[in-house]
Amino acid sequence: MTNIFRRAGVDFPEPFRRLLEGDLEAWLRVEEYREAGSLVVKAEAPGIDPDNDVDITLAGSQLQITVRREEKSEHKDKEGYRSEFRFGTFSRTVSLPAPVNQEDIRASYTDGVLEVRVPLPEEPAAGGRKVRVSRGAGTGGAGTGGSSRDMGQEPEGQSFGGP
Repeated sequence: MTNIFRRAGVDFPEPFRRLLEGDLEAWLRVEEYREAGSLVVKAEAPGIDPDNDVDITLAGSQLQITVRREEKSEHKDKEGYRSEFRFGTFSRTVSLPAPVNQEDIRASYTDGVLEVRVPLPEEPAAGGRKVRVSRGAGTGGAGTGGSSRDMGQEPEGQSFGGP
């Protein structure tokens, strides 16, 4: 079903996409927030070995976090033997607001929580560069009539449009 929507140019946020695909069990729960110039992504991942069970990759402006979990339990007693196991791969893709350098991304694992910190580039200063607005058709041509002011004969350096 998702392929139909993607071919039509419709892209759903990941939680809705996974709901439509029936893939909620393989969804890694995360918390995202900005702190001190970084995007912080925390994922719930108890009982894993971060050296072997975690993959964090950057593809364009998409941060992909994949966690593999495997649990085994064996019970031996006088009556018999019982073994249970669960395993699976859980993943989450987070869209980054701007391109980042992969070497700047840091990850840590403490008390069952995987934390990924992505330094964000500084946003341009508010105000920025003022863009001159010309009057009339085209970028520098004559207008369709009216005063010399409408004809693009305004002295250089004067700005239009507001206080």
